Amino acid sequence: MIHKAYIIVLVLMTSLSTWAQVGNAQGQMEIKGSVKGKESHVPISGVQVSTDKGQYTRTNGLGEFTIKASIGDMLIVEGPELETVRYRIKSDEDVDVLVEGYGSSRSVQKQKREASSSRSALMDHQRFLDSANFYKKTDFEKSIDFIARSMEPLGSTGNKRELSSSLRTLGEIYMYHEQYDLAITNFKDALAAQESNRTKLLLGTAYVRNGNYESGISILEPLVEVKNMVPYQRVELYETLGDANRVLSNLKEAQHYYQEGLFIAEKNQISPKEIDLSSKIADAFASEDRVIEAEGFYQNSLNLSKKVAPERLIQESEKVADFYNQKNRYDDEIQLRKKNLDELKQLSRNAVASARQGISTRDTVTSQRINYKIANAYIAQDKLDEAIPYLEKSIVEADKDDDLVVQKDATRKLSEVYRNKGDYTKALESYQDYVAVVDSLYVRKEQEISRAARFNREIANTQNRISSLEQERELSQSKYSLAVTEQQLYEETSKRQKWIIYSLIFGIALMALTAFLYYRSNKQQKLANNLLALKSLRTQMNPHFIFNALNSVNNYIAKSDERSANRFLSEFSVLMRSVLENSEEDFIPLAKELELLELYVKLEHSRFSDKFDYEIDVDGKIDIDAFQIPPMLLQPYIENAIWHGLRYKEGKGFLKIKVRQVTNDMLEICIEDNGIGRKKSAELKTTNQRKQKSKGIGNIQKRIQILNDMYKNRVEVSIADLKEDKTGTKVSLKLKKQ
Repeated sequence: MIHKAYIIVLVLMTSLSTWAQVGNAQGQMEIKGSVKGKESHVPISGVQVSTDKGQYTRTNGLGEFTIKASIGDMLIVEGPELETVRYRIKSDEDVDVLVEGYGSSRSVQKQKREASSSRSALMDHQRFLDSANFYKKTDFEKSIDFIARSMEPLGSTGNKRELSSSLRTLGEIYMYHEQYDLAITNFKDALAAQESNRTKLLLGTAYVRNGNYESGISILEPLVEVKNMVPYQRVELYETLGDANRVLSNLKEAQHYYQEGLFIAEKNQISPKEIDLSSKIADAFASEDRVIEAEGFYQNSLNLSKKVAPERLIQESEKVADFYNQKNRYDDEIQLRKKNLDELKQLSRNAVASARQGISTRDTVTSQRINYKIANAYIAQDKLDEAIPYLEKSIVEADKDDDLVVQKDATRKLSEVYRNKGDYTKALESYQDYVAVVDSLYVRKEQEISRAARFNREIANTQNRISSLEQERELSQSKYSLAVTEQQLYEETSKRQKWIIYSLIFGIALMALTAFLYYRSNKQQKLANNLLALKSLRTQMNPHFIFNALNSVNNYIAKSDERSANRFLSEFSVLMRSVLENSEEDFIPLAKELELLELYVKLEHSRFSDKFDYEIDVDGKIDIDAFQIPPMLLQPYIENAIWHGLRYKEGKGFLKIKVRQVTNDMLEICIEDNGIGRKKSAELKTTNQRKQKSKGIGNIQKRIQILNDMYKNRVEVSIADLKEDKTGTKVSLKLKKQ
């Protein structure tokens, strides 16, 4: 989230200070200020504060900063959590930047509590970081140690911005001391902690200085499109891209980047970079043998150097002298170097020392080196006598400054000059001096190697300590991230399980509903089928009964017994009316069924009075009205007893119908006859009768099966022989109460 920032200028100076400002208008002064939240006044540390002239700093743990600037300079305040603000400096008044909405997601009280608890750690971090920057150029070991100490207060919950700042500063220290591999590693770690264009610029620069030009270009080129970059950083970007392309012999691209950087430096009056870029453009033209263009830019760099400092003028003059040497313009070279010697003599020794700061060893400007180069120029022209005094001066001054490298080269060169002149005695003396200097240089190199080895061990130990701190922090962060991931995974799993459970419940409910509807539909269909079957069976029973009854009437008519026939038809009509009334019912009262059976048996007895007598015995204790029975269920069994058992008996038989109560909920109705029995009756059947199945008994069995299925086994029928000799038949029907 980007917060808006507002700059408030605090007028703290009196008229006296106003007068002082006028006096300092042409020079630099210290601008103090702070960056805080507008609502809560919580200090914001690590905010980048710079000027368009290249000055740069950051706010400390209290959100405060101090930067050198001149009136008219542009003050630039930027950070990852706030919108970049620019302010033109008009005086040395304090500048406060208030960030609107910073920390608005929490209450002001909570912000103050958190700020108070973390202020000490942030102050320690910033203090150690400032100390590391202070010792960066003078004490390598101290600066690295301060970096390690700056990371300790951050702990496992350190802000990534502060961590990235520490790692970036560590990379800058390594890069300053030409430990480019370590610098690249720490710049990468700083980028992993927090993305920053400044860190990317430093990483690309480290790659270029380490000789990995392609990697440097791949990192730096995308930064060209970045907007709102500080002018000084943009100049450095173009300069580094130019350096990389020049080494890769892409001179056109190198000149393009140098020209872009020079344009921005001139626009923002960044004088040191104007000089550097003019000189590098001249070097690029010199590489292409474009002498006129090279001399023009060299002259521009010299003119600019005169406005900055004498030390810088000497340095740039030496570069021009080197250019003359490359083009074999030895007289111009000698004249310029002698002028540089005069300029150098006018500087104090302290000024020379300060001029050396920030300049690598190979570019150091010293009188012994200039004398040595003047001598080489004379030797190139075969002016050996003119070269000897300068070589001797170079040797004396090098010995005085303990510069064994220049002393060695100058002594060897002097020996060669004497040898070429034929003065072998002095040549031998000079060569012996050369051998002595080489021995001294060898001893010093061994000492330097030993110190370097010890130094490298100390660097490794410090770097391991820093790596351990970073690993501990990463481990803590990993544990926290793992816990968060586990929580998210648990929530996601729970959510997924809930969806699965809900889906299963819904599916089961849907299946249950479907099964229930199918079961109900099937049951209704089965009930409808059973009712239809019962109706069909009852419809079949009625014609069968009527057919048998009409046979009896026909028998009376055949005997010309008109009176008996009329009486039979009258009783038969009563029976038929009752049968038709009950034909649509599944169950009728047992009392009504017994009345119909008694009427039917009476009709059959009137026909076969000589064949059997009958008795209907109903237990008086039975509550007949409490029981119901399917209509016409007993009639076929009685009909079979009469027609197939008693009718063929030689003597007069007996039919007995008795009703007894088995349990409170069950009755037993027995139909017993002492006729010829089922076996004998089957033997007496004709061939035609055997082919025809008994529809009456078959219908009864089907009706009982359907009724029991519909009403849960309310009717049970069993048929057995009455006697052991297979004569007589007993039909037992058990009926449950509804």
